[in-house]
Amino acid sequence: MIAAADLAACRAAIRTGSLSFHAASRLLPARVRDPALALYAFCRLADDAVDEGDDKADAVLRLRDRLDRVYAGRPMNAAADRAFASVVEGFQMPRALPDALLEGMAWDAVGRRYDDLSGVLAYSARVAAAVGAMMCVLMRVRDADALARACDLGLAMQLTNIARDVGEDARAGRLYLPLEWLRAAGIDVAAWLAAPTATPALRAVIARLLAEASRLYTRSEAGVPALPFACRPGIYAARHIYAGIGGAVARAGHDSVSIRARTTSAQKLGWLALATARTAGSVVLPGSAVLHAQPVAEVAFLVDAAARRSATTGRSDALLKVLAQLEARDRGLSA
Repeated sequence: MIAAADLAACRAAIRTGSLSFHAASRLLPARVRDPALALYAFCRLADDAVDEGDDKADAVLRLRDRLDRVYAGRPMNAAADRAFASVVEGFQMPRALPDALLEGMAWDAVGRRYDDLSGVLAYSARVAAAVGAMMCVLMRVRDADALARACDLGLAMQLTNIARDVGEDARAGRLYLPLEWLRAAGIDVAAWLAAPTATPALRAVIARLLAEASRLYTRSEAGVPALPFACRPGIYAARHIYAGIGGAVARAGHDSVSIRARTTSAQKLGWLALATARTAGSVVLPGSAVLHAQPVAEVAFLVDAAARRSATTGRSDALLKVLAQLEARDRGLSA
């Protein structure tokens, strides 16, 4: 389905740009691993273009155009685009899922900040849980309960990323921690961004965010036995590898301002072994309250989109509005 040269390029992009996913993907069967590499490469390169580029508005608008071409069957002449177009066609990927990712990147481009945890979860739904839902599609899983738990895992991973990158984000002028949590901790947001430090109050906020991630990791586990057996080790591995990053933040005293938490190759190998062992004993528990729990409100639209199997839904009004805002900004910069 995916040209060998394009897949090799995607694999190289992931090997250097997403070590944790690259490690976990080694336990996925080839029929899922190859399209997953294409999916992650497209998402990773798009995210890098927005995060690292000087003109974020233009980067998001170019991603919009790339997605338009992918869904029209005319991808740009680039390995990641051609590979992702093959995935969209072969798996009937609902357009609402990559459009959610596009919306999250647009929120980044306009510098949106989030007053409460719900806002952070809404952002995380777009930039991470949407990828979890797309992974389910690649596994040919469209069950709403399994999709909800996959979205839990995506949310947990993104909260972990936010907790790990607090200092790096602050130095780039970005802030993803809930503003009301910071204010309740007595932190003056503007003053802290001007001189970010790992105060005890900030560390407590980071610990609180990781506690929420931990709750979501636990919820997500109920969905893994609902996946195809051969896919379970890779998903368990992703769950433990990313949670391990949170553990590294905790061992550093929740200081992710002066230290960027890292995990070792030996630790990753240990989590891969744990994932394999857990799969051997994994079973679906009929009537499990956790498996059948309602999706987190902020991801319900993703679950609905993936379960409906529609690849041609139009873009939401909210996405069109933020794209129009970026177009106006882009015209202003180029005037």
